[in-house]
Amino acid sequence: MWVDLLLMVVGFAALIWSADKFLSGAAATATNLGVSNIVIGLTVVSLGTSAPEIVVALIAALEDNAVLAIGNAIGSNIANIGLVLGITAIIAPLPFSQNVLRRELPWLLGATVLAIVLIFDRELNLLDGLILLTGLAYILWQLLRSEKNTDPAESALASELEELPKMKQSAALFWLVVGLAVLLAAAQLLVYAATEIAMALGISSMIIGLTIVAIGTSLPELAATIGSAMKGQPDIAIGNIVGSNILNILAVLAVPGMISATTLDFSALWRDSGMMLALTLMLALFAYGLNSRAVITRFEGIVMLLAWIGYNLLLAQQA
Repeated sequence: MWVDLLLMVVGFAALIWSADKFLSGAAATATNLGVSNIVIGLTVVSLGTSAPEIVVALIAALEDNAVLAIGNAIGSNIANIGLVLGITAIIAPLPFSQNVLRRELPWLLGATVLAIVLIFDRELNLLDGLILLTGLAYILWQLLRSEKNTDPAESALASELEELPKMKQSAALFWLVVGLAVLLAAAQLLVYAATEIAMALGISSMIIGLTIVAIGTSLPELAATIGSAMKGQPDIAIGNIVGSNILNILAVLAVPGMISATTLDFSALWRDSGMMLALTLMLALFAYGLNSRAVITRFEGIVMLLAWIGYNLLLAQQA
């Protein structure tokens, strides 16, 4: 099993590196072809940041291990709120931006409820996947309308594009192809190692997806969120996590359903989806209800982190 753990670490490292190269190459290629910044920001940048989770979900579903993909999507949302925001809020209190309060957090609440309704029959199928993708298309359309009316200097998507390296078309295509190839290989290696570890421990792939894989794919968000807080930009931190969680539900969770109908355990509905909903509602409570200011305090960060630790202890006990 130690070999499989080493392969998983290598897979995570390659996944994160290749996703960055793929995103840079894809954005530069689109820019060189004359695609508008709004379209690049809404597609390449927004969806590209979730490329590791999407590709892992695709490979897992193609290898008849869709429950690993579902566990990764749900577990990543749980880890993003409980672990990532919890730790970051303990370091520095996190205020909610107006965009998150008015637009993105309601979208996340709606997407979370939609996902639970769709899997209430304990099955994720093609129709469910199409409905989730329709929700994603609606949000992208709303963002497109909003970005058209936003000053480019104040656009979050424009600022993200400015941080990406400029490349000649030959270099952009090279990193696009290499990044995609390594991304696919790393995801396959990760899924293989996770499956072998689950078999060696005698536990379900769902548990591995909810824990090890979810934590691994949430590490970039943890680094980026803590970095934003340390740079004095804590309002960006919550926006990044909320956006990532929306994509985990509407894009990542849709993938296994689109490929093959998957039957879920009873626990996946109540324990895991329930925890995802509970943490999302907790986030909304901190945003709209408890404080005179919309901010996650250090104490609330401790509560979120303890909730995540308690959930993982419950998984370990039931494994």
